[in-house]
Order: sequence, then C-alpha cells, then structure tokens
Amino acid sequence: MLPTLHEQMEALRSGRVSSLELAEAALARAQDAAGEGARVFTRVYPQAARAQARAADALRAAGIERSPIDGLPISIKDLFDVRGETTMAGSVAREDEPAATADADVVRRLVAAGAVIVGKTNMSEFAYSGLGLNPHYGTPRNPWDRATGRIPGGSSSGAAVSVTDGMALAAIGSDTGGSVRIPSALCGLTGFKPSAWRVSTAGALPLSTSLDSIGPLAASVACCATLDAILADDTALPADALPLRGLRLALPTTLALDGLDGTVGPAFDAALSALSAAGTLIERIEVPEFAQLADINAKGGFTASEAYAWHRGLLARKGDRYDPRVIARILRGKDMTAADYIDLLEARETWVAGVDARIAHYDALIMPTVPEVAPAIAPLEASNEAFTRMNLTMLRNCTLINFLDGCALSLPCHAPGTAPVGLMIAGSNGADRRILAIGLAIEAALAAARK
Repeated sequence: MLPTLHEQMEALRSGRVSSLELAEAALARAQDAAGEGARVFTRVYPQAARAQARAADALRAAGIERSPIDGLPISIKDLFDVRGETTMAGSVAREDEPAATADADVVRRLVAAGAVIVGKTNMSEFAYSGLGLNPHYGTPRNPWDRATGRIPGGSSSGAAVSVTDGMALAAIGSDTGGSVRIPSALCGLTGFKPSAWRVSTAGALPLSTSLDSIGPLAASVACCATLDAILADDTALPADALPLRGLRLALPTTLALDGLDGTVGPAFDAALSALSAAGTLIERIEVPEFAQLADINAKGGFTASEAYAWHRGLLARKGDRYDPRVIARILRGKDMTAADYIDLLEARETWVAGVDARIAHYDALIMPTVPEVAPAIAPLEASNEAFTRMNLTMLRNCTLINFLDGCALSLPCHAPGTAPVGLMIAGSNGADRRILAIGLAIEAALAAARK
C-alpha cells in the first residue's frame, strides 16, 4: 500500500520523520540509475526541493503548518510553467523558446501550500496521447509487470510512475481526454479530473482550451480531495463520504462496456457486486449520445482544431522535431473551417444537454475507466496501426466525460497482486465535491470487500 498524504503528515507532526528526510528519499529514487527516474522526470529540482523541505521543517518547529501538504514531496507535469524555465511539454521542439516569466497558477498554489516540488514529469509529447509513449525522453514502465515493459498510460505518464515508485507522494497532471484517469487506472492509483473551470489553467501549455482540466494522481480519494481543494483554492471543508445505501448510480450500457478484456470485466463486475451488497442501487441505462460522439468528432474535434491553432507557428519552425504520431493528429485541425468549429460548439451544447437530462435523477455515473489492462510498450512503438487502435481504446470512456464538461474520479478496483483496473465515478459539470464524497464511500466499500 502506498502512503497517503494524511499518513505522512501525521508522521511529520509526530516527529517520526522530517520533510527533509522525505525529500531526500524521493530524490534518491528519482535519481537512482537502476530505477525509472530517468524516464519519469524531464527535470529534477534537488536544491530547490531540499530548500523547500528545510523551510517546512523550520516552520513546523515554530508551530506553523501552511496546509495539509506542507513539506510533502509532489511532482508536477512538464506542461506547467516554472519561472525561468522553458516549458517543454515532453517535446524537444521548444528548446529555443523563451523561458516562462512566472509560475503557473497551480505551481504557485502548491508552493504557497508548502509542497516540496521534486521535479517535472515526463508525458506524451504535448499531452496528445492516452498511452504515455515518448520517443524523446523514453517511456516510463508501468509498475505492474515491469519485466515485460507495459505502458503507464498518458498523457500524465511520468506523473503516475513518480507516485507508484515513491519519487513523490502525489502528482499533478492534466486531463483533456483522460490524461489523469488513464495512467491512474493502469498504474493502480486514484486520479481526479475536476470540472474544467474549477482549477486555473493559466501558465499550463494547452492541448485543447475547451477540454483541458488539471487534477491530481495519488494514493487515495482523500489525497485527491485535499490536492483538488488546494489547486482550486477551495476553502470549504472536505466532503464526508456519502452513505452507499440508497445511492443511485447509472451504468451506461452504450459504448462504455464494449470490449472489456478478461481482467477488466471480472474486476468491474466484482466491484459492482460489492457496491450492490452495500445497498447501492445500480441501474443500467442507455445513453445514445455516447454512440454519437465519434461522428461529432469525425473531423478532429476540439483537440485537433485547438491544438493546431496553438501549434501552427511552432510547426512551421520546428515541425521536424515533433513526434510524427503527434504531428499527424495535430494536422487534422488544419482542414477544419470556422464553420466546422461553430458546428462543433453547437453539437456539444445539444449533446451535453441530452446526457445531463438522462443522468439528472442519478447521483453519479459509474463505468470502467479503460476497457483493457496496460498493453506492452514494444508492439505499440513498432506499429502505427496498433498505436492508433490502442490509443482510441484507452481514451474512449474518459473522453465522454471531458466532452460532457463533467468531473470524474478513477479509483482502483482490482484484487491485490493482479493487473490494475480502474473504476470511474463521474458527474455533470460542478458535481466535483459530490463525486469525491461518493468516491470516499466506494473506496471504503471496495477495501472492505477485499478483506
């Protein structure tokens, strides 16, 4: 079991460990030549991390605690600005671009809360893939079946492995089509994608301004709730777990359950049984809008159009330095017209209204986060066809919630020692605190069922 933020804060408060000791342990793992650190981080901050840790220890000795993460090691994804550095976003094409003149809002909030920033984590180049492969910096290997070498999920690939391998207690990633939830599901972590407006994206290099959101990957739902409150500058008290008895969950039968593999299907069914035994009412419903989304996005959707708008200048200067698989998807946006984009905006509005109406009488949606367990890296590197198929597979369920402009939590539902499987709890825009409260209850029920 990975340590939670609460457990480590209690250890700090009791004097069993210091922030500097936690930072040194995280840095040692990050810089271990025999570990994944060289593929997990694009930049490590040993001097700054030690200074932040010493400051936290000094303040704690004086009776001052800035937040529930004061003095704890956290990693940040390589698309967040840090003052004085060029934000690379998992690419090499931006090497000659100007350095950031200010920290991203999320970095500023973390630092103000006393987080010890270990480093910037590797990612799919420009966040444009749900698999986590990166030809420039290498691909971090999933902690499950490391001998085979399986994908960590993307785009927040290094973020997930930084937590599973003890290089950070939690990580901050971005989620445009599942980029927090997919690596959380594949690596056995909990990940939260908030409603897009909830956390400021200022200073974060965009993929799709209509879909981007920023959220945490960590060991538990409570960890994610704590970090979400800090990132969102939300001073409300943490939500308590909602009672499971009588809770109404909608299980979409349209698209979301298609093609579950021999591990995901049984693990998800076992989780549903545990929740039903706890008194949760799970109703299977059709959501025909889900089947319409592929046609709505057939020309590339918001991701391609908005990515092309941002990248077109850099592509003209440094297109030869992009991952060919990334540039191919960005260029789909080149042929979209203003009329296409307006049609897309109108289609989304109608689609969201339809889905919201179908789920309005339920407390949340529930579905598998991804339909398959983590595949091996090598075949995906070798075949564009295999890469494209698996990328669409991994993104499928998560993308539904981004297009809904909703919020979602992925938490582990697999048996100990087996391949990680994620269960997703999702809601409409603004339901963030309710989804976290439901997640606390489901997490407890699944833990009890494993005993």
